[in-house]
Amino acid sequence: QVHLVESGGGLVQAGGSLRLSCAASGIIFRLNVMGWYRQAPGKQRELVARITIGGNTYYADSVRGRFTISRDNPKNTVYLQMNSLKPEDTAVYYCNAIGAGGSPKYGGWGQGTQVTVSS
Repeated sequence: QVHLVESGGGLVQAGGSLRLSCAASGIIFRLNVMGWYRQAPGKQRELVARITIGGNTYYADSVRGRFTISRDNPKNTVYLQMNSLKPEDTAVYYCNAIGAGGSPKYGGWGQGTQVTVSS
């Protein structure tokens, strides 16, 4: 059974930083492309960053240059370092593996971690 447990969110002022963590179990972590998603109130969930098995990264335009995704395979954990946060980054952040078609691989999302950026 797949378990994805996100942590590290919180309330921060604009311009601040947070580091999110996602611990995965029930999957062969090192063989999965991993991604961070976010869902703001009233909006669809969107992919903000992904990291391949080999460590190549992709970022949505809205976060490129401010967010950094990384992974620690021995710890089965993926991270999202978020700097220069803006109020529009406010959302619940989730992680998931990414399937061959680019869609989230597992239907059982974790509880997510709330990020709130005040202006």
